Amino acid sequence: MPTISVYIIAYNEVEKVRSAIESVSWADEIILVDSYSTDGTSELATQLGAKVVQVDFKGFGDLRNQALAACTHDWIFSLDADERCTPEVAREIQDLVARGELDAYHTPRRNFFMGRWIKHSGWYPNYRQPQLFRRGAMSYDFKPVHEGYVLHSPKPIGHMQSAIWQFPFKNMAEVMHKANRYSTLGAEKIKHKKISMWTALIHAKWAFWKHYLFKLGFLDGWAGLVIAVGNFEGTFYRYVKALEIQKGEAWRSPTKPSLPEHDQS
Repeated sequence: MPTISVYIIAYNEVEKVRSAIESVSWADEIILVDSYSTDGTSELATQLGAKVVQVDFKGFGDLRNQALAACTHDWIFSLDADERCTPEVAREIQDLVARGELDAYHTPRRNFFMGRWIKHSGWYPNYRQPQLFRRGAMSYDFKPVHEGYVLHSPKPIGHMQSAIWQFPFKNMAEVMHKANRYSTLGAEKIKHKKISMWTALIHAKWAFWKHYLFKLGFLDGWAGLVIAVGNFEGTFYRYVKALEIQKGEAWRSPTKPSLPEHDQS
């Protein structure tokens, strides 16, 4: 039977990492890739039997490639700290690697938010990069956030049937915290584009309607509205932060108190 490594990326996720690690206790190797957490995440992971690898955070693409380098077994399954591998997924993984027909598989994710499973809003099946793949068959690009992947196999990518569970936000404060963090990282990706405040507003409005209307977020009740508003805010601030980078000194505070020229008399 081929062997399986599971890697989990985490930073200050002590409240979530136990459930993530315990959900993949069937794996031959569990590696927690941490970026020097200060809340006891790495210590707890070690107690639970995971191998902890500390990596300076230089963006999620680099972080995931560092995780691949730490894995030593035939197959790799990628799990984030806010995700849970269900028994059904574990059985399907073991069956797929035993057959070895393909080299990489997308895994569907069921997201739980505001007390309900989110069936629309673009949150199901909510594939990200292939999460199950043969070692050496895939790597990641180096984008700081929403990183892509590079397939090193001529075979097509398969799709698993069973879904893992994801709990992306423990509360609304974490929603806002992640929106702030991801918009900062995302600004680096678009800072070379031609941007204005109108650009920011137009893209933000499109993000809202895309999730709320076209991806049927309104069917998810109030949770769907919160998701759409969150996408509006995250998109708006991503573009404004990119514009701030472009403006540089023009947007910075003056070095000494003075009235703007048009206000001086």
